[in-house]
Amino acid sequence: MNNNKIDFDVIIVGGGTNGLSAGCYLGLEGKKTLVLEALDKVGGMASSGYLIPEAPEHLVHPCALDMMSMRVHSQVPQELDLERHGFKAIELAPGYVYLHPDGSSLVFWRDRLKTAAEIRRYSEKDAEAFLEFMNVIDMFLEIALPMMRVDPAKLNLSAKLKVVSSALKNRKLKPELMALMTGSAHQAARERFEHPVTISAMCALTGLAGDITADGGGIYYALLGFLHRFGVGRVLGGMQQLSNAMRARLEELGGQVITSATVTEIVSSQGMVKGVKLADGREFMARSVIAGCHPKVALEMVTAGEMPKHLLTRIAMAPANAKGSGPLKVDVALDSQISVPRFEAARSDGIDLRKTCLLIGTEEAVLENFTACARGEVPTLPYITLAVPSAADPSQAPVGQDVIYIYPPVMPVNPKEGWDNIREAVADQIIDQLSAYVEGIKGHVIGRRIEAAPDFTARLNTVNGCVVHIDTTSMRSSTMRPAHGLGGDTLPVAGLYLGSAGIHPGGGVNGMAGRLAAKRVASYLAKNP
Repeated sequence: MNNNKIDFDVIIVGGGTNGLSAGCYLGLEGKKTLVLEALDKVGGMASSGYLIPEAPEHLVHPCALDMMSMRVHSQVPQELDLERHGFKAIELAPGYVYLHPDGSSLVFWRDRLKTAAEIRRYSEKDAEAFLEFMNVIDMFLEIALPMMRVDPAKLNLSAKLKVVSSALKNRKLKPELMALMTGSAHQAARERFEHPVTISAMCALTGLAGDITADGGGIYYALLGFLHRFGVGRVLGGMQQLSNAMRARLEELGGQVITSATVTEIVSSQGMVKGVKLADGREFMARSVIAGCHPKVALEMVTAGEMPKHLLTRIAMAPANAKGSGPLKVDVALDSQISVPRFEAARSDGIDLRKTCLLIGTEEAVLENFTACARGEVPTLPYITLAVPSAADPSQAPVGQDVIYIYPPVMPVNPKEGWDNIREAVADQIIDQLSAYVEGIKGHVIGRRIEAAPDFTARLNTVNGCVVHIDTTSMRSSTMRPAHGLGGDTLPVAGLYLGSAGIHPGGGVNGMAGRLAAKRVASYLAKNP
């Protein structure tokens, strides 16, 4: 590389929340940092914008919307002082509501006793079983959370002592915990509950994390634990405000950000990183590089011959939407506001269901969706998540109108017919299915935007449309994420670090993977001045 090029301590490939987080933490260490983002603005999966041409005042979230994960890891916005740069969030109360086809509903309140009272409307036995189940989930969180917040490659004696203490305190629950961690989410629901509303609500919630029939998928109930312990939040003004706040903090600390900058090579020589090359011919040198993009994409950009072939094979075969399913995303701008009268009329507490995240999908539907996608077929039964960002934050649409966020979590990654041939028809099917639950969509559409797995792959440079980079399983966690030999604090190329959702602690908008990468890089730079 040309030695006359600008020098940096660290170059970060990817300006999503993890890349920006890494840059901020390194800025706090006084490091000279450059973030390179291929898109025309920062944020990656944590972005928002006016993306429907027919509706220039309806704000769209093309990926992430809810803020549960960053509430779990709240130290990031606190440590980075993001509120001072415009980041503000509100809590949704309640966060999630399950809608059953018969007009009944089940609210997942942050208060577990209130949630149990919801379940008691359908089954006294289920309500008691739920409270007992939450004890098991609490034990899992008390073991998992301390380890999620540290570098799994370190000794972490304090965190491990907390884990041991929790395990001893709750040792009577150990058999139940082992059953949960090794069994499927569907099994856990069937073991404990009897009423179809309760079972379906649990399936619809955990299906957001992955295949509810997969062994080890019982850990998806961490979602329920997080919901009760931390609640669900939304960013005021849209998710882009979070990413913009992180960029502002980074630049305040002396870091630089260049957008529309596509990295084509992470340059390495004799086992040591040297910098990066861009598609437009520019080159930048650095003592270290953090890949805030998908691990497979990153490692395949390393100078040919510098990464061992077996590790390239290992990351190429790491599961990413491996069961053939991934989300579909449909954003719709409306000239009016939606309503949910059939379900609100069946309740006596006056909850405004527009302001929650609605879960639609019976046990049968969730199972059918996963099996259909494995065959490359579009599911026929509705399993849909619906949110109305403009209900919680009216600034996101014109007065009296809505923008709706439709997220069927289980759609085929590679349908037999090809997404280019069926994209519009599938969106029509989803809206038809939603209309059996929600009023005010059909006949009120100004415009819409549709993205399926291939669109996520192309726009976000991910693999197989997987929004969490690597599938979330017990075998792809801690130092095993993204794969054995790639999840520790060193790589075969010295000075190169992974720092995205594809490493510990995994997906979600929280900046924790970037925080971890920054600490690893700071340690490396201190040892290699």
